[in-house]
Amino acid sequence: MTTDRPDTASDSWRLRPAAQQPLWPDPHALAAAVHDLSSYPPLVFAGECDRLRDRIAAVARGEAFILQGGDCAETFDAVTADQVRAKLRTLLQMAAVLTYASSVPVVKIGRIAGQYSKPRSRPTEVRDGVELPAYRGDAVNGLDFTPRSRTPDPERLKRMYHASAATLNLVRAFTTGGYADLHQVHEWNRDFVANSPIGERYDSLARDIDAALAFLAACGAAPAEFRSSEVFASHEALLLDYEAALTRTDSRTGQPYDVSGHLLWIGERTRQLDGAHVEFASRVRNPIGVKLGPSTTPDEALALIDKLDPEREPGRITFITRMGATGIRDVLPELVAKVGAHGAQPAWICDPMHGNTFAARSGHKTRRFDDVLDEVRGFFEVHRALGTHPGGIHVELTGEDVTECVGGGSPIRLTDLDRRYESACDPRLNREQSLDLAFQVAELYRERATVRPRAGAEADSAGSGTAGAYAPSPRATTRDLP
Repeated sequence: MTTDRPDTASDSWRLRPAAQQPLWPDPHALAAAVHDLSSYPPLVFAGECDRLRDRIAAVARGEAFILQGGDCAETFDAVTADQVRAKLRTLLQMAAVLTYASSVPVVKIGRIAGQYSKPRSRPTEVRDGVELPAYRGDAVNGLDFTPRSRTPDPERLKRMYHASAATLNLVRAFTTGGYADLHQVHEWNRDFVANSPIGERYDSLARDIDAALAFLAACGAAPAEFRSSEVFASHEALLLDYEAALTRTDSRTGQPYDVSGHLLWIGERTRQLDGAHVEFASRVRNPIGVKLGPSTTPDEALALIDKLDPEREPGRITFITRMGATGIRDVLPELVAKVGAHGAQPAWICDPMHGNTFAARSGHKTRRFDDVLDEVRGFFEVHRALGTHPGGIHVELTGEDVTECVGGGSPIRLTDLDRRYESACDPRLNREQSLDLAFQVAELYRERATVRPRAGAEADSAGSGTAGAYAPSPRATTRDLP
């Protein structure tokens, strides 16, 4: 458990440059909001964070797979039972398919209960000659393009806390109250296979799962794990005043934990080694993720490990690569090889969303499903060639039938984007696209298991080894998949 006392050791970040922080107009109002937050109960507990670190350690050893997904940016008005249930249902459906195909546990981590802030490329936005602060997420300001809405308001930090608490309560109720029963989740996937225009290609895998469940039932096997599910919460630790206010001292160990979420990640824009975000993350005991874009060098990755995980603790660090479909095969091999050669063993997972965004003529930000899938395919190819473990995927998704990403089995066209474009920030895969991706990742995982590493890749029994040479293959599309 954690005490209600804030931990002062985590305030060393205030001596470092902090990127992507809002320009709060009233420092006294910010101080008052932070003071209130520092007295609020934990949203998660230190023991839960430790359990997730153990799960991620298994991923790093090649014994588990991470599925991390949810909204690009949560909004306060989406904290309803229906909205949370739809996202959770999609995650559970994807996880059921991946668990069966990979034959390893799938660690389910939501981008949920804290993803209310976003970094921005520019601090302001201009419309029709009017310049206002950029929308930085509901935790900072409003989406409406008015001076009042766009003025950063620290009271929103408290609303973020309460919205996160409500979301976590719903997630815990759904995952332990029977909604996550594996047999029910599989029935949802059977409906997808039967009713979706693209479902037929996945009929064989669905029937295999049917047979496995029937066999277990015939044996009288009904483990408790079939009736509930473990879902962890994660978000980008962007607003450091909020994160510091929710840092508490664990009464068991005397160590500081950021109790705003189980896993916190540092974004591509804020991973400066001498910056405030890396300093803050180095001081808390949560498992930490770091986004790595195509400009990342092996030396930078190793320096981040030295700063964030000097003891090389299993499960402490997850590298979330966001290279883009055109860069993954060129950049990732050297990173994985050199990090492994130095004895570090982070979990490697693929974010195939952020490197594949473009603007349509309509002005909508969007992504092509083929590009998302191709980056995942490239991620698997690299790890297969090096004899290392492709540890998971990190996806922006929703359980709703939105039209924000183009392509997929029931293709959304560029002209369809304005039909249901509901994201407050970046485009998300809808439910059908998310399930399509899960089934195709399942095929990739099975393919990985049947192909031996190339010469020079000396894989150890845990699925991570000293990487050898890697020759990139041509880019693939969905037509290239089996």
